[in-house]
Parts: sequence; C-alpha cells; structure tokens
Amino acid sequence: MSESERAKETESRPNTAASEELTFEVPDCLPVLSLDHMVLFPFMIAPILVNDDRGRKLVEDALRGNRLVGVFTHNPAAAEDAAGEQRIYHTGTAAVILKMVKIPDGSIRLLIHGVRRVRFVETVANEPYLVARVEVLTEPSVQDKQVQAMVRNAQTLMRRVVELSSLPEDLAVAVMNLNDPGRLADLIASNLSLQIPEQQQVLEAIHPKARLERILTILNREIEMLELGSAIQSRVKSAMDRTQREYYLREQLKAIRKELGESEEGSSEVAELKQRLEKIALPDHARKVAEKEIARLETMPPASAEFTVARTYVDWILSLPWQVSTQDNLDMEQAARILDEDHYDLDKVKERILEYLAVYKLRKEIRGPILCFVGAPGVGKTSLGRSIARAMGRKFYRASLGGLHDEAEIRGHRRTYIGAMPGRILKGLKDCGSNNPVMMLDEVDKLGRDFRGDPASALLEVLDPEQNNSFVDNYLDMPFDLSKVMFITTANVLDPIPAPLRDRMEVLTLSGYTPEEKLHIARRYLIPRQLENAGLKAGDVRFTTQAIQRLIGEYTREAGLRNLEREIGNICRKVARRHATGDARRITITPKRVAAFLGPSRYFQEVVERAQNPGVAVGLAWTENGGEILFVECARTQGSGRYILTGQLGDVMKESAQAALTYLHSCARQLNIPERVFQRSDFHIHVPAAAIPKDGPSAGITICAAIASLLGGSPLRERVAMTGELTLKGHVLPVGGIKEKALAAHRAGVREIILPRRNEKDLDDIPADIRREIRFHLVDHMDEVLDLVFPEIPKGKAGARRGASAGKPSRSRPAPVEVPAAKRAADATVAARKGMEKR
Repeated sequence: MSESERAKETESRPNTAASEELTFEVPDCLPVLSLDHMVLFPFMIAPILVNDDRGRKLVEDALRGNRLVGVFTHNPAAAEDAAGEQRIYHTGTAAVILKMVKIPDGSIRLLIHGVRRVRFVETVANEPYLVARVEVLTEPSVQDKQVQAMVRNAQTLMRRVVELSSLPEDLAVAVMNLNDPGRLADLIASNLSLQIPEQQQVLEAIHPKARLERILTILNREIEMLELGSAIQSRVKSAMDRTQREYYLREQLKAIRKELGESEEGSSEVAELKQRLEKIALPDHARKVAEKEIARLETMPPASAEFTVARTYVDWILSLPWQVSTQDNLDMEQAARILDEDHYDLDKVKERILEYLAVYKLRKEIRGPILCFVGAPGVGKTSLGRSIARAMGRKFYRASLGGLHDEAEIRGHRRTYIGAMPGRILKGLKDCGSNNPVMMLDEVDKLGRDFRGDPASALLEVLDPEQNNSFVDNYLDMPFDLSKVMFITTANVLDPIPAPLRDRMEVLTLSGYTPEEKLHIARRYLIPRQLENAGLKAGDVRFTTQAIQRLIGEYTREAGLRNLEREIGNICRKVARRHATGDARRITITPKRVAAFLGPSRYFQEVVERAQNPGVAVGLAWTENGGEILFVECARTQGSGRYILTGQLGDVMKESAQAALTYLHSCARQLNIPERVFQRSDFHIHVPAAAIPKDGPSAGITICAAIASLLGGSPLRERVAMTGELTLKGHVLPVGGIKEKALAAHRAGVREIILPRRNEKDLDDIPADIRREIRFHLVDHMDEVLDLVFPEIPKGKAGARRGASAGKPSRSRPAPVEVPAAKRAADATVAARKGMEKR
C-alpha cells in the first residue's frame, strides 16, 4: 500500500474509532507516548505533535495495529539524566489515535482520544520505542446522595467559573448535562489552567468521590482568584486608557499591590528622583527646574511618552556635576616631574602648564586656559593632554571632532525632538563626574559644516572664557558653568580653523622631532612600552644605537613617532614569537638584524641623485603631516612661449610659477638669455608627487632656480634646499613653518638651506644639533639665491652689478641651450662659461 493510500485510509477511520471508543479492549502491553506539556484524561480528545524518530516509528506501528497507545506525562521533578520509565508518571491514559497528518517538516500531528486510566507496571522493551506492561484501573461505581450533592456543587461552581473567565459557554452546558461523577471531574480538570502536578493528582485519584473532592477545592480557589481579578479590573477600568495595553497592565499591578498591602512609594521612579534631589547640591535655578519636573511626573501616567522624556531630563539634571570638583595638585615639583616622565622635550608646553598652576596656587581662583596644540600626527598632542590631567590631578575626557557636521553635537538637541540628548560637552562632564576636568577636543581643524549648522561657531561660546561660565545647552535649557574646565584642542594645521575660533585659543606648536630626539624617546618610552605589549622583559631584547638610527632614517620618514613605534613593535613581536616557540635567548637588535626582521630599507636620501640634472631644484614645504621636501622639475620644448604647470598645483603655487618665469624673462638681457628662447619655447614645470595636492607661495624661489638651471644647462649645487616667496622684482619674502621644513631637510640629508632674511628670527626655534649640521643662508633678493646655487660662478658680483643696474639683477648666467640644434646649444654654453671665467 502506498503512502498516499495509507494516508487516505487513516483520515477515513476517525469517526469509526470515535464511535467504538467504549468498546476498545486495552491490551496488556502498550507503546508509551510521553507528553511534557499536558495530562490526557479519559474521554478527552486532544491534538499532539510528534517530531522525534522514536515517536514517528511508534505512531506508524500503532496505525498498522489496533491504534492504541499509552499516554504518560513527563514528571518535572525527575532527574535530567533519567531515562525511560523513570522520567514519566506511572499513571496515564490508554488512548486511541483518531487522525494522523504528516507535516512537510517531517513531524506528525495526531488527534487522540483518551479511553481508560492505566498504570505502568513494567518495561517490556526500550527499542525502537518504549513498550510497557500496563494495568487497567477500574473506578468503582458510586451513586449515594453525598456524591450527587458534590456533582451538583461542582456543576454550579464550574458555571460560575465560566461566567468569570473566558471559557466557552458550551463548556458550561456540557458540564450541566454530565452526571457521571468521574467523567465530570475529568472534564473540569482538563479545561482548567492547572499545573502539571495538580492535573496528575486528579488523574491518579481512582475513586470518583476523592476526585470530586479535589476538583471542588480547585474550583473554589479558582472562583476566589477570578472574583478578585474582576474586582481589580472594575476598580481600574474607569481610570485607564482603553487603547494602551501597557497602561492597563500597570494599573492592574498597582491594584494588586494595594490589595496585598505593599507600599509602592519606595520602588517608584518618582520617589527615587526625589531622594536623589535631596542628597545632591544644585544651584537654585537647577533645583527649581528639577522640582517642577518631578511635580509634573507625579501627575503623569508612567506609560505615556511624555513621562519618559521628563524622567530622562530630570535624570540628566541630577547626574551633572554642578558643584563637584576634584582637588588640583598644586605641587609644582611633582607636576613638573610627571610631565617629564611622560614626554621628552616639549619645554614650551610644560612651561605653560606650570605657569597656570603657579597662578592658580597664588590666586586660588582662575579661569581655565584654552590651549590649542598644533602639530603633525604622532608628535604627542593627545597623550600630552592625558599627561597634563595626571599632573594636575584632574579627570580627563577626550572628544573627537573630526568630521563633525551637526551643531547639535556641541550644543545638544532640543527636547521637542524624539531621542534628544545633550551635546558632547555636558556628556563629557557627566562621564567625568566633576566640573573641572581636562577636556580635549581632538581634530578641531577637521570640523565640517552643512545644513545642520556650523559646529565651529557653536564652539565659540564653549571656548570663550568670558562666556562659558553660563553655557546653555539646548537640551538642558539652563546655564552651566564651564569656566573651571581646562579645554585643550588639537589640530594638524591652523588654516582650516575659522579666525574667530582661533582667536579664542592659545596656540602652542608641537614641531616634529629630530633624529637625536627620536633616539632618546625610543629608548625612554617606545621600546619599554612595546616590550610590555609583546609580553617581553627588559632583558630579553636590546636595541643598539645604530639599529635605532637605521629605523629612524631608513624605515620611517615622519615628523612624529607613530611609524617608529610601529616598527619597534614589529620587531618585538617577532622576538616574542621566538620565545613562544622555545628560543628564549637574549637577542641584540643590530642594523643587520633590523633588515632581517623588517626587510630592505624603505626610504633613501634621493636629494643628491635627483638634483644632479639641470632643471631640478629642491624645495621645502609645510603640510599637516609636518615638513616635507619637494622637487621642482622643469623642461623646455619647442613651442610658442606657453608654459604648462602639472602636479596638482593650487592657485597660489601656479601664480608663484608665473611670477618666477616673468622675473627671469624680465632679466633675460642681464642674464645673457636670448629673447628667442622665451618666444620659441614652451616651459613645463612639474612638481612630484602628482597625486598629492600642493599650494602656497613658498616655492617661488625654488621654481625660479629650477628654470634658471634649465636655461643655463647647469645643475644646482648638491644638497641645497630653499624656501621663500618671490616677487616680480626679485625680492624674497618670508614664509612659515621654518622649523618643520628644517627638520624635513635634515631627514633628507640636506646640508644647506636658503631662507628669506626676515625668517632669521625663526632660527632660534630650530634645535641646536640641526643648526650645527645644516648651514643656513639668509637672502633678500633672487640674485643672491642664484649666486648660492650655481657653484661655478664667483659669489659677490651680483650685488655690485645690482648697484650698477639701479637695483636690477645683472648677473651673467650660463648661456641657454637653443632648441633648433643641440650642437649650437652646447657650443653656446661652453662659450658663455669661458666668457664668465675671463670676466
């Protein structure tokens, strides 16, 4: 017989089985079907789901036979590791399978009908499913007056239960029409929401009278609970909103607590807020607002949205440190020692912090300074803020402002918006728990602005000592004193910061480190920290001075220290791997081992090689990453006097190139450059790397020197770099970032730097060791630059010629190479040089 035919036959037999339910003879052995969610009573029809292999096999065998199974319930008190008959109650029900439906997921849905009470006697088989020898329990027939009275009482009580609950009215009709005491008790027990052990007790009561007594007790208890629930419901019904289920449940909970005599005041949120308000010291205006909001909370239903908004607002008021301050450390020597422990050098910054502590120690009351640390990445701006907080004994909070576009992140959102919160300033104060922390606003130069507002403008009030004593957050909507907070901002460059905001801050520049400073910092801070991070001890690894110098010069090229620390960490991790594999020998890191651990060198001093060709000059630039060297390359092709600028040059740098070319064109006669060179040539000026945008006026003299080198066919002197703005009359104007540019030149191996004379004051900021290794030339005019960069021309003649030419440069330069013929160009160059030597 196929599966479809068997299914059809199974579905066609239930009516027959139901009609024959009282004529079934229960055999001595039955397969055991165990349930864990219900108790099956005789004459009870119930659906069950079978989804295990043993159960499916049991059902299939039962359907092929007499369709009888023994239904027993799991005992909740049985041990978890119990198996077989130990897990079930020993009193159950013999049942007949009325209907079976197979579900696509493989499980089977059954409709079973209880027949007789049976008792589990012993196990007959455990495989493929449990089979038990059972004993049919026969209940005695009782027809005395006491039992009849109990039947009528049970019927009356059950009708009352139906009236008070959601049970169907048909159940009451069925109960009233049933006079058999045993079946009546089973029917009532199967339709009440009873626990499994309580249902099992009714099933195990064989005598109808005992069963009815237990049912009467249960019915009286259920009626008492239902009447109490009805009374509670009628009391709260008039005060509840029918559309809010949560509100209804909470009101019921209130009424239940009242019936139990429990006090709600101690556990309510409003009472808790009142207790906090009594303990916290608040300004008068803040206390009045908090008391008003708490009074509103008492009249609001807890389930309303306004209740949550008001409660959150009061919680913020009570959580802010209105009058909570930490004690400042006024020991000057200890503060200086802590600053020296955490950072090497940075004397100006340390001196400024100690000055603030000194004034605070004398006056006892002073507004916090607003400092702005400007420097390249990795020079220690953020870590310096933590060190300042530690030296002063204050809490530290850092808020990153990079990419911030929404003004509400600073001032907070208004409470009318869903999910409104205070801004980052008040959030930082709440997290710190004091009103005088050191608050660092990181990356203030990377603030954005869009339709949501301008965060930089919102910071004007925060960072103004004259206004921040009454800072108003949009969410809090009341003044908060920020004058005790020590604000520190950080930036890579000052240019993107709006002028009004920059005017409110005291700018302290953190320049890059020299190789000598990096060497000391690596030994003192970086190496011990990376050894600890790698799980190594101080004696496990030793770095030689030459190895550290190679790391600084050949594996990193930066103003800060991040990449240097990263490379030291790479070496420490490789050593840690050796230790983890059993090789615990002490290792000394030498320059050769640096290459073995990290691979070949990544940076080379290419100043000499690239500047050996005519038309190439070495310039100096100042970026947000510190100082950099740049190469200006010039080429000349046959054309009509056009010039091409490439390398992603900004407008200011393009104008500098135009000014340099115009200056050389105007001085062509004095420099022995034929006019036809400018008329018949196109000039291409390129500044690598082309993928990086460049701008600024400081490359003016560099571009002019590169063009002069191209026209003269002579390379510039080796290891010479320059920076300065060039005017059309040849004057050299001052530029910024001299220290950063000098550090970059030193890293690149430059030995001479040409600077505007007006930048002479900036030489004091350059470390002494760099001033000893690099020679600085101060110039006022472009002809002085040309005297310095062309080695074959005697110096000192430019000034005399300039005086003879009424202030115009009259320097004779190597003759330019003419475009039409290379031989004529070479001859002209040689002749020009010989003529200069004769002069």
